[in-house]
Amino acid sequence: MIETRTIAIPRPKVDQEKLGFFRYGFIGGKVLLTNDAGEWHFLTPAEFKLFLAGGIVPGHREYDGLAAKGFLREAVDLQDIASKVRRKRYYVDYGPHLHVLITTLRCNQGCKYCHASRTDMDRVETDMDMATVRQAVDLAFESTSPYICFEYTGGEPTVNMEAIRTAVAYAAEKNQRAGKIVDHSVVTNMTWMTEENAEWLMANGVLVCTSLDGPRELHNWNRTWVKNRENFPKGVEPAGASAYDKVLEWIAYFNRRYVEMGRDPGLWHVDALMTTTRKTLGMWKELVDLYVELGLRNLKIRPLNPYGFATSTWRVIGYTMEEYLEFYAKVLDYVLELNLQGVQIQEGTAAIFLKKMLTPDDPNYVDIRNPIGSGTGQVAYHYNGKIYPSDEGRMLGGMVNRDDADLFLLGQLGEATYQDVVRHPTVKSLVMSSFLDSLPMCSTCWNMPYCGVMPINNYMDFGDMFAQRPLTQKCQEYMGIGRILFERLANDPDGRIEAIFRRWTINRPRDEDN
Repeated sequence: MIETRTIAIPRPKVDQEKLGFFRYGFIGGKVLLTNDAGEWHFLTPAEFKLFLAGGIVPGHREYDGLAAKGFLREAVDLQDIASKVRRKRYYVDYGPHLHVLITTLRCNQGCKYCHASRTDMDRVETDMDMATVRQAVDLAFESTSPYICFEYTGGEPTVNMEAIRTAVAYAAEKNQRAGKIVDHSVVTNMTWMTEENAEWLMANGVLVCTSLDGPRELHNWNRTWVKNRENFPKGVEPAGASAYDKVLEWIAYFNRRYVEMGRDPGLWHVDALMTTTRKTLGMWKELVDLYVELGLRNLKIRPLNPYGFATSTWRVIGYTMEEYLEFYAKVLDYVLELNLQGVQIQEGTAAIFLKKMLTPDDPNYVDIRNPIGSGTGQVAYHYNGKIYPSDEGRMLGGMVNRDDADLFLLGQLGEATYQDVVRHPTVKSLVMSSFLDSLPMCSTCWNMPYCGVMPINNYMDFGDMFAQRPLTQKCQEYMGIGRILFERLANDPDGRIEAIFRRWTINRPRDEDN
């Protein structure tokens, strides 16, 4: 018979009357405290034990920092805490500011990870018609948000350039009365670009974002041409040109023309996005070096999403979240190393979290919000006029082989009113299933002030918008990134890393260049 003994682990002494509200986690050999206002503070394990017992008093080296951040009850200023929380959550009553128009599902590329369920180039019935474009713009301008951003995507959105031109012109007409701040952005693969369209986009202030997954071998492996090339317009795809070469050609063209137009290249330049596939994991250094070589100042690392063609090609392109986070940490550390050498480049996902961690503001990035921005911060308009709470919702809507494809459908343009959309029961469900303050485990997590939940992704993975969040990909991703960032801050004796991180939180508005 094996003898067993129960070992009693003594609980630390806790003086609740001395403590303000806090959450905590063990990171980088230290204890991290956080609270609802987004304040954070590191203690050694011994200091944390003393803190719990009420032993950190005036004169202790950590007293002033803990008191100023609201972690000590005797120094808590509830009005100050409320003001900070209010500033962080300003977006709650703003209304949708991001309005995504899917101008077409047609695309001249067949990317292995395509989330959008693109169609062939001869499927002109998947183009958004001009009446639908105007209806989308009309609904967008009913938003109570003082800022509106129209994002044009697809498919390849420039295949239906008429829709973009119509939306920009009609929005300008509407805004003569509305007086909102309006931006336009096109997310393009650049391989359908023409000089005429490029000049029009720049002349009309449409921001340009493209996809650049890495060096030639990687980019062309991820993003292949479609087979029916006879549909390509003359001059778009010269003989022998690769997708990679076309992207670099047009990035250089836009950035050169911005300078020739007298615009500040720090404000006006092509932004690039990458999507991580299994082939990317071993090419992290080459990826960063390429962005630096091209003068791109923002490298936003993105994992695969469980939509569209990515679900059927996962065995070829997929990876575990542990593998992804290991890759992410290598990229981040290399980017930091380059910054210490004077190279100006940032990792874009880190910049979103760091603005939450290091400033009193929230960047209102709709996918990392509390609650999620689906339906409250963004709305997506499918080519056929169907309205969804987000681009992810319409991606599910595009998976026609699923019986639940329209589960997140909010209505139809021309029929649904603005109030029908923003007060739709589905939007309320998305808010409830992403309100971290009331979700088990999220509400007590140290990362709660900086995190967000994506209920539609949860549904795709588990058939449940709530799901068991520690098992979800987004929880693991956001927790992992938060931990990586705080580990770098915890082990930064001379403050050089924090100085770089703080620089990444600074955004200059483009109207400075007017």
